[in-house]
Amino acid sequence: MRNFIILWSGQLVSDIGSSMTYFTLTIWVWQRTQSATAVALILFFYQLPQIAISLVSGVLIDRVSRKRLLIISDTASACCTISVGILAAWQILQPWQIYVIAALIGCFGNVQSLTYSTLVPLIVPPQHHTRATSMGAMVGYGAGILSPALAGVLYPQLGLLGITAIDMATFAIAMLALYLVRIPPVIGNVGVEQRPKVNETKKKIWREVTFGFSYIASHPGLLATIIVLSTFTFFNEIAETLYQPMILARTGGDTQVLGLVVAVSGFGGVIGAIAFSMWGGFRRRIFGILIGFVGTGLGQLLLGLGSSSTIWAVACFGMTLNSPLIFSSYMAIWYSKVAPELQGRVFAADYLVGIVVQSSANLSAGLLADRVFEPLMQSHHWFALLSGKITGTGEGSGMSLLIIISAIAMMLVGIGGFTFRQLRKVENSIVD
Repeated sequence: MRNFIILWSGQLVSDIGSSMTYFTLTIWVWQRTQSATAVALILFFYQLPQIAISLVSGVLIDRVSRKRLLIISDTASACCTISVGILAAWQILQPWQIYVIAALIGCFGNVQSLTYSTLVPLIVPPQHHTRATSMGAMVGYGAGILSPALAGVLYPQLGLLGITAIDMATFAIAMLALYLVRIPPVIGNVGVEQRPKVNETKKKIWREVTFGFSYIASHPGLLATIIVLSTFTFFNEIAETLYQPMILARTGGDTQVLGLVVAVSGFGGVIGAIAFSMWGGFRRRIFGILIGFVGTGLGQLLLGLGSSSTIWAVACFGMTLNSPLIFSSYMAIWYSKVAPELQGRVFAADYLVGIVVQSSANLSAGLLADRVFEPLMQSHHWFALLSGKITGTGEGSGMSLLIIISAIAMMLVGIGGFTFRQLRKVENSIVD
């Protein structure tokens, strides 16, 4: 576990810087547009290019040194990030420029995320896979505790250039940790990472790129887990996309309230990750996934119904508390069922499905909020009058209603998953 802890520590520090940048950009875009769609487009353009690059990334991961890929992708992302600060310092930064830069970072971030996800089986013993995955989930949530508070205090004094400079400093620490870690080559039934050129020439490019989908399709249990997680993810991403603009809208743009809620949300994820890594999760991993769906849905239901910073903070704590349970259980299943030398391509196919779902949800959330639910809730329509008794009225009530609808759908997915036989039997139907 020593190598993993070194790498994990570097990623934690780097993620704090990245989260500070993203939190600052969210506020910057909202202050200039007052539009949920404009905020949602940051994530949408970050995810959009990953749809095209994911499968190619999977082939690269199974063919090229994974340590080298991490160094290249992280460095390229850092260069893109600092460009945001420079444009802001020159006072020429526009939202469309943020979207372009987000798209570039998305390409390199795709390679980085997929590569990182395949390192756990290489540097962590099998008995610690679940704990390592939980620690990985802790990175994002740990950053979520510190980043909003730091960004809220430093942004007025340092501006975007100062925030991105801090991001660069944390990136340097992550690079140092990466250089200190030895990542062994992949050896399996197919070969090693540096395969002979003869083997490369015998393979069709299309077959290589689509291998992950073929593998998943030939394993109905894995296919079932993708379907149920994708359905949950669509509704979960709607709420994730809207909760920050909803809070800003309902508090008159109070960034301190938003920072508090985001920080508590991160705290919930850290507590969940620590508890799950100590506990180890359910013996049947699929139960952890489905129970986590229901728990997250309950938290988001409270978020939509709430009207104060205290309720929103408690709701977000409950939502993120369940996230490590879901995704650590999910990845534990995949680590045990997919051989390391195939994980790049298979995980890339899974990742691509997730990106398509997330992008669709992010874009849908902004459009539905701005063009349907917000106008509806501020009209005199009978549905608005009835729903207003639950969500309240005024700016942000439409987003609250949409979050409530998504939360109910998520709980139904979790409960309904227990009736899906192929899903319940996934851990028995596929040999480790």
